[in-house]
Amino acid sequence: MAATTTRPATATTRRPTSARPRRRTLRPDPNRRWRPASRKGGVCGYTLDGKTCGKRGTHYCEPRADRVVAFFAELLVHPAGALANTRFVLAPWQEWEIVRPLFGEVHWSAQWGRYVRRYTRASLVMARKNGKSALLSGILLYLLVGDGEESAEVYGAAANTRQAAKVFEPCVKMVRKSPVLARRLQHIRNARRLVDEQTGSHYEVIPSDADVELGHSPHAFCLDEVLSQPDGSLWEAMSTATGARTQPLLLAITTETKDGASFGSEFIDEADRVLEDPTRAPHHFVFVRKTPRTQDELDRLHRLFPGRPDLPVSLDPWDEANWYWANPALGSFLSLAALRQDAAEAKLKPSVENGFRQFRLNQRVSLTSRWIHMDLWNSRVGEAGPAPGPDWIAELLAGQRCWAGLDLSSKLDMTAFALVFPGGEVSWRFWIPESVVPVLDEHTGGLFGEWCDDGWVTTTEGDTIDYDRIYDDIEADHRRYGIVDITYDKWSGEPVRQEIVKRTRLRMVESDTTYLRMTPPMAELERRLKANELVHFGNPVARWMADVVECKRPRDDPDRMRPVKPDRSKTGRRIDGIPAVLFALDGALRGMPAPSVYETRGMSG
Repeated sequence: MAATTTRPATATTRRPTSARPRRRTLRPDPNRRWRPASRKGGVCGYTLDGKTCGKRGTHYCEPRADRVVAFFAELLVHPAGALANTRFVLAPWQEWEIVRPLFGEVHWSAQWGRYVRRYTRASLVMARKNGKSALLSGILLYLLVGDGEESAEVYGAAANTRQAAKVFEPCVKMVRKSPVLARRLQHIRNARRLVDEQTGSHYEVIPSDADVELGHSPHAFCLDEVLSQPDGSLWEAMSTATGARTQPLLLAITTETKDGASFGSEFIDEADRVLEDPTRAPHHFVFVRKTPRTQDELDRLHRLFPGRPDLPVSLDPWDEANWYWANPALGSFLSLAALRQDAAEAKLKPSVENGFRQFRLNQRVSLTSRWIHMDLWNSRVGEAGPAPGPDWIAELLAGQRCWAGLDLSSKLDMTAFALVFPGGEVSWRFWIPESVVPVLDEHTGGLFGEWCDDGWVTTTEGDTIDYDRIYDDIEADHRRYGIVDITYDKWSGEPVRQEIVKRTRLRMVESDTTYLRMTPPMAELERRLKANELVHFGNPVARWMADVVECKRPRDDPDRMRPVKPDRSKTGRRIDGIPAVLFALDGALRGMPAPSVYETRGMSG
């Protein structure tokens, strides 16, 4: 995306809280939204109120979106709050940034022989009290009675049925206050169910125990407050049960979590990744509104949404100008006075501040957070584009000086060797036992095996790493390049260091992944990414690792950081290539070794 023309305010910049913002109605052009380039299918032909869509292929169908907007305004009323009992006219941000793109984007389905919704999954991440329950209630009612699905099964769940009822109860109120829906839908109170006998459809609240939810065939499923889910079993159970539906929709809505190792954090991080790169999952709609915690996150927002008047202007959590991004309803049906009151209390009581940051500013208050922004990483492939293979990179860089980093894992897992060159180029080698490949294939949708076949990863026979193959390859790189030194994790073991020195005579520098050793190279990697001084040639394995690496910062010194290694057995994640390149950058920061006296004065002295 285009860069901003002006740099966002820094953390020290402070605007007067009385200076209120820039509240103009935003209507993003739906036709400019990214979508897959596909011309499959004939003319859409969808017609509503005399308006017919004449587009073909994957497109935004305006009459379909109009239908949902009209459903809200003509059949629904606000169930509670300041707007209670008034017509449910969607706020501009609800209409143009959620409802229209979610329901208007369609693509041709060869299986069903017609156009269907492109999005089958939606993730909404925003601060609390922004009208999410009422919005979701209206969406679920539309999916129940207005989506043209016979025998539609619509389900709502949360951490418990009481929480899930917070979306169901507004539905019931809307139905009671709508003459049309009251005649059509029957409320079965004890079962927490709404029934549409006309189409044989129903909407009900279900428990969060996935073991008893395997017999459903959902047309729609809503999971409220993902951060409260212990794991992803319920979401997975519902996701795998939608195959018989023509255009299913799974919705999840949540506020940020404080647990960086939870299902909720993984879910939110994935939504963030799709926000940065929608090509990652064309079927996944995301609406993510989080207040940035660091200058890096603030810069990212201004890159992704250049020129938006509601973007945060600084990192000051008490500046009202920074509240509107995470709270799009602020000033309309979300009380500014109430938020001011909460902020005043949080400012005086440190024990309350984390709650304000999490629930009102939608910030992750965990010490661990996702580190590398993939919009930056993806733009650092190099002028020639992604390399066809590792041999191409080796030929391009042969003969150049470089610094090496080695992250040697256990015998049962992956090892990484990275080379950093003075021009900013980075090259990797990866080794792994062949027995681990099927495991990582499961976590990458079969991509890991392809990377092995293409030479990006070297597999060794059996269940353990073949160290001799690692030594041979490092020795080959020593002959191919001018390696200055190798920085390695001290936990690699002394025998490994001795064997490499014996074979290459290279200088080996001991390091580790503590705050002291990792902060400088991590800061240098961030600087190079921002300054376009790093080229990774599109290495797919390194990209996979950069996408999931997290960093940890101590509360008393947030400028310090270190990478966090994931639980390999539970997540299938690997980040070995990132510590390896950080070790190599550590060497590059030390620079070239001091020249020999014989190089400067000659043999005669």
